[in-house]
Amino acid sequence: MAFVAGVDSSTQSCKVVIRDAATGALVREGRASHPDGTSVDPDAWWGALLTAIADAGGLDGVEAISVAGQQHGMVVLDSDGRVIRDALLWNDTRSAQAASDLIDEVGRDEYARRTGTVPVASFTATKLRWLRDAEPENAARVAAVALPHDWLTWRLRGFGPEGESPLGPQLGELVTDRSDASGTSYWNPADDGYDRELFVRALGHDAILPRVLGPGERAGVTPDGIVVGPGAGDNAGAALGLGAAPGDVIVSIGTSGTVFAVTDEAAHDPSGTVAGFADASGAFLPLVATLNAARVLGSVAAVLGVDHDGLASLALSAEAGAGGVVLVPYFEGERTPNLPAATASFHGLTLASNTRANIARAAIEGMLCGLAAGLDAVRGVGVREKRLLLIGGAAQNPAVAQIAAQVFDAPVVVPAPGEYVADGAAVQAAWALSGTRPRWSVTISAEPEPDHRAIIREQYARYASLVE
Repeated sequence: MAFVAGVDSSTQSCKVVIRDAATGALVREGRASHPDGTSVDPDAWWGALLTAIADAGGLDGVEAISVAGQQHGMVVLDSDGRVIRDALLWNDTRSAQAASDLIDEVGRDEYARRTGTVPVASFTATKLRWLRDAEPENAARVAAVALPHDWLTWRLRGFGPEGESPLGPQLGELVTDRSDASGTSYWNPADDGYDRELFVRALGHDAILPRVLGPGERAGVTPDGIVVGPGAGDNAGAALGLGAAPGDVIVSIGTSGTVFAVTDEAAHDPSGTVAGFADASGAFLPLVATLNAARVLGSVAAVLGVDHDGLASLALSAEAGAGGVVLVPYFEGERTPNLPAATASFHGLTLASNTRANIARAAIEGMLCGLAAGLDAVRGVGVREKRLLLIGGAAQNPAVAQIAAQVFDAPVVVPAPGEYVADGAAVQAAWALSGTRPRWSVTISAEPEPDHRAIIREQYARYASLVE
């Protein structure tokens, strides 16, 4: 019996699942925490990966492994393979001005045509421009640029700084995949190639970039001979783990919120709202992301003095529309719409409506309305959904699932709780091992009754427009 391992190196933690390569049955799993913050030493990810593997009982019996990771993070290496500075994560917005500068220099339409994306503070190119402008000495030392999953894959294969790795700093051995490369704003998903002029415009000089592997292609092996898959960005990993196909739109409620779909054609949105990413199967993954998702619920629950179950109970005790109370949930700025300096605001409060139940419900409605606006944007580039797959930790909250059926004007399905990003990486590992993509089944845990309430969206749109 062959086992494969999938890794999800996310913003908050590292998860490892070990599955039967033939059936997808879960054998064992482990996890470890990542440091808080939007700027992190990549060595913390490496340490967490080793801890999570140990927590999963090690890699005994594992014949292949692959790493999915948070997209966009900037890992810059010097000629000795050493990390030059902490990685700026996707949710670090200090590069917002750099994004504006790049757009002014190149143009929105041109970026969309050449990369499928328009730069925002999340994307790697903007972080490189920030580095060039804010830390020119560090920028000058950059010999190679990698993304989080690229760097972890490189380390798994035995590469790294001299004295800290078996094979040393062979920067030419860095690899990535289509999905993660497409989130840099210097790679074109339509022709599968780097746009070196855009890369140099961001950093100020050329450098080594990871070789882009195809779906199921082997990156190499670990020093112990375990096959290493190509890896993926986190959302592409989730799509693989769910077995998503055209007609499926995935709404993921994690640290960030995302709305994405698998399509046969690349998306081009000059407004920058929809990112025209590639997926990890050879297709495309038009995606809308929000910075404010599950943590909105945690923050409001803390203010109300309840846990997540308590927040759900309060929210379900209020009427749809929360008595006119609306939360525009831009607690940490926002990526979609692109408002990095925005803050959150409650609206519609009166002496009658100012109740704990209405505030709890407004928190859930506001978070979901931000994602529903993302669904509208994805539809705007030609996606036609048959159903919405609601995933992420918050999706298991009964209030979130029920209210989602009122906010989204499409059928909502909630897959059983699972580590779908890590599962997608495990699919990649099995693919790299056998040469064939496996098709593992996914259990559905809930299908809330369709019950669209237009009033919820209308209230949110009225007040969200004030923030813009």
